[in-house]
Amino acid sequence: MKTTQVLLTDVSSQTWIQEILLNQESHPGFSQTTTDWSIHKKQLHGGLSEGVDLIEVNNGALQLSILPTRGMGVWKGNFQGIPLEWKSPVKTPVNPAFVNLSERGGLGWLSGFNELICRCGLISNGPPGKDPAGNPLESELTLHGRIANTPAHYVSIELDPADGGWIKITGRMEEGILFGSHLLLESTLETRLGSAEFRIRDRVTNLGPEPAESELLYHINVGAPFLEADSRFAMPFEEMAPRDSRAAEGIHDFETYLGPTPGYAEQAYYFQPVCDENGFTPALLSSKTGSMGFLVSYKKESLPCFTLWKNTQTESGGYVTGLEPGITFPNFRSVEREQGRLRELSSGESYETEFRISILNNSDSVDEIRQKITKLSEKHPSVIHDLPHARFS
Repeated sequence: MKTTQVLLTDVSSQTWIQEILLNQESHPGFSQTTTDWSIHKKQLHGGLSEGVDLIEVNNGALQLSILPTRGMGVWKGNFQGIPLEWKSPVKTPVNPAFVNLSERGGLGWLSGFNELICRCGLISNGPPGKDPAGNPLESELTLHGRIANTPAHYVSIELDPADGGWIKITGRMEEGILFGSHLLLESTLETRLGSAEFRIRDRVTNLGPEPAESELLYHINVGAPFLEADSRFAMPFEEMAPRDSRAAEGIHDFETYLGPTPGYAEQAYYFQPVCDENGFTPALLSSKTGSMGFLVSYKKESLPCFTLWKNTQTESGGYVTGLEPGITFPNFRSVEREQGRLRELSSGESYETEFRISILNNSDSVDEIRQKITKLSEKHPSVIHDLPHARFS
């Protein structure tokens, strides 16, 4: 069987499909291994979710909810009964039309924040403020940039029967302004039928006539059941520093987690990672008993910075941790410029990123990754700074 493509959205041709269901009945020759796959595209209605497009992907074992209206973010998922999500105070997907990024001193981004995976960028991914060194039209920065609240102008589905069958969802978003930068993000999420993992490959291109600065960070947010009291984080790294004095308070316990804690103030740690022979760095969150794990494997060459975000406040307040690979750290843009981490793209130039999410649902698979991380760590002794370091923040 040949690859099948289905176009859902294309602004240039005024194509938009409100609802469609693809499965074994509509495409009987796609899969020879499982009949329990499906893709359901629909639109949400009511409240702040009014008008949000949702694509529900089921590969036969893993389910994912993708939000084209919100920058191709992944709202939540499920693997064989294990929820992949966190309990944000923002309960449902919010249409970007209802998100004012400039409100509350530039922190309006938080009023739509509830995804398992969302992007921060494309021109900035740190805190709000004024950046006098940048383009005057882009000097007033809001928290984590605009891309997570930018609807896709192109969305397509690809059913690739090769190697057991792959489902691929592609979306394109543009972020630009007259007399300012003009960046295109093309993102593809793909998952193999029956597998416990998915991967995301992105390409950012400067469509403008002048050089443009770019930042991109993946806010990958995990809650229970992976996150609980005495859960553990593990990743091979060369060097690490706390972001600020608050993070420095927990520097000796950065690898472990508290249970839901009233009054907890967030902590963040910045890492220079180590990769394996294939160029990928494994970052693992494992449950207290080690019986399950949430694994992020990211391509270090394209994502050289990693941030660990710990936010173990009460469950109603948003009990969550973030495993966050990026091309920069989430500092203010001027800091990242001074450190030479901003990507400057000439006209027509692109950069690409790639990472995989794998769900480990038994102790053997968790132990295997832990052993891999230990071996990589032994080859590269780690330097841990007790206090914030000027090279990181």
